Order: sequence, then C-alpha cells, then structure tokens
Amino acid sequence: REFKVEGNIGKPQVAYKETIERPAKARGRFIRQSGGRGQYGDVTLEIEPYKEDNFKFINRIIGGAIPKEYIPAVEGGIKEAMLSGVLANYPVTNIKITLLDGSYHPVDSSEIAFKIAASMAFQECMKKAKPILLEPMMEVEIVTPEEYLGSLISDISSRRAKVEGIETKAKVKIITAYVPLVEMFGYATSLRSISQGRATSTMQFLYYEKVPDNITKEILI
Repeated sequence: REFKVEGNIGKPQVAYKETIERPAKARGRFIRQSGGRGQYGDVTLEIEPYKEDNFKFINRIIGGAIPKEYIPAVEGGIKEAMLSGVLANYPVTNIKITLLDGSYHPVDSSEIAFKIAASMAFQECMKKAKPILLEPMMEVEIVTPEEYLGSLISDISSRRAKVEGIETKAKVKIITAYVPLVEMFGYATSLRSISQGRATSTMQFLYYEKVPDNITKEILI
C-alpha cells in the first residue's frame, strides 16, 4: 500500500505429498528407432510402501541384464519422476523401489534411454499401487479462559482435529489438538471472534498423515 502496489493474495497452498498403500510391479520400455543410432532402455521395477525413510533404491540386477554404468541413470529417472506423483502432481514419499530386471542394446542403449524407461516404469507402478495423498498435520495449542472452552473445542473439532488433552494452569485452560494444516487457514480470526480476543494459539508441524477419501475427492476435483 505504501508503494501503491496492488497485492494479489490467494488461498495459501498446502504442501501435500503422495505415497502408496500396496506393492506393485511394472515394466518400462523406451525404444526409438529412426535413421542412425536409436534409443533403447528396458526396466522392470517393484514399488513398496516404506515408512522408515522417504526413499530407498535397491538394485537386484544379476548377470548383466542392465550394465552397471546405467544403474545410476535408472535411479535418477525414478527420483525425477518422484517429484510429480500420478494423483495430483505432488512429490512422492515413503517408497522403496527395487530394480528387478531389464535389458539393453549394445549400440542403442544410453543413460537417457534408461532414465526415461525407469520413469515410465515408476509411473506405471504408482498407478497400480493404490496411490494416496498425505497432508501435513499440526500440533495446535490453545490457551483460553475457561468460559470459552466448550465453544473452542467445538470449533477446533469441526476442523477435523483430534483433541489430545486439556490442562488447567492458573486461571486458563490449555487445549492440545492435532489438526490438518489446511483446516487452520483463517483460524486466528475464528479464535479472536469466539474468545473476544482473550485466547491465543500456537502451531507447529507434526507429521504427514493420509488424507481421508472424501477430502481427497474434493482436492482432486
């Protein structure tokens, strides 16, 4: 306003992620033949849910089905494909990928061909593996005079919150709840309104959790 610049403020974006609920296998083949040297990459992958970390890659190739120099290209193709999931183009997390098999051409194979084949196999795996959305969950702490306790619990519960505890300290009540981040947009205004400005809240990131099916449908529309 001071510099007479118009601001365009949209709804804040939520950093959703995608993962899977079951294992799946798929093959990706990238073959191009046009005058001169072609392109050839052939990869079979297995994908599994993996809670321990964001990503794990295992190479099970034996007997030179894919030459060693192309294995990093396979992993690189998977990592690039993970940046954009099959549900709504959100980053993919918590998966284990095993390179099971493949084949190569002594002339036409290249790093780029294996990168593309791996990306194709990964996307096909994702489609078969029951992909789901994950959303950030926040720990919210609300400090309020007792007379607003019931109204504030009703309001936070309507935001898909899990109320974890209510403490009493001095003359105030402290509500601890786990709430999806998307449900907290505009909460400060609601809190002020309900408590006439006498309650406060703090919020910090907890973990990612599966988005309920009915909410997923709304996001994907």
